[in-house]
Amino acid sequence: MGTGNGSASAAVSIRVATPGDGEALAAIYAPVVRDTAISFETEPPTGEVMAARVASTVATHPYLVAERGGKVVGYAYASKHRERAAYRWSVDVTVYIAPEAHRAGVGRQLYTRLLDILRAQGFRSAFAGIALPNAGSVGLHEAMGFTPVGIYRNAGFKHGAWHSVGWWGLELTDEGEAPSEPIAFSELDLSRHPT
Repeated sequence: MGTGNGSASAAVSIRVATPGDGEALAAIYAPVVRDTAISFETEPPTGEVMAARVASTVATHPYLVAERGGKVVGYAYASKHRERAAYRWSVDVTVYIAPEAHRAGVGRQLYTRLLDILRAQGFRSAFAGIALPNAGSVGLHEAMGFTPVGIYRNAGFKHGAWHSVGWWGLELTDEGEAPSEPIAFSELDLSRHPT
């Protein structure tokens, strides 16, 4: 994941994910789950599971894919930060990029679009948890304006070792004391905020 140059990123298109993308998303995510501690899942989800995740997410939050040459090469989405009602203006964000598209600007394009949509929905803060070390992801998030919030030390055990998770945050707006309710993604007029 990186910020890359213009030539490779120019051929990338961003669109809203559909359940039909499940297999492509699973193919990108599987090696991350299987071979790294970047994700704390331990079994790669199937395409069917990923399709269900897309369907449940887009009711309330954006789930985007990046395509290059008709192939899905990355995805990004937002989700609830925490369950308690006062957290409803905060989201967690995640991005995964296929290995062949690393350092080509795909992550930056996905996040730029994702964060624009979150602002249009009325969210205030975005947070990203990054299993450490992960210089590529840290670099992408900081390039997008995220700043370090803190570290959950030894938060997960995977592949025979303890792993810490760093948290980065980004203020999406500076809305005052009485914020409007966030707009559900399914109710957002995308013609006014095209992907």
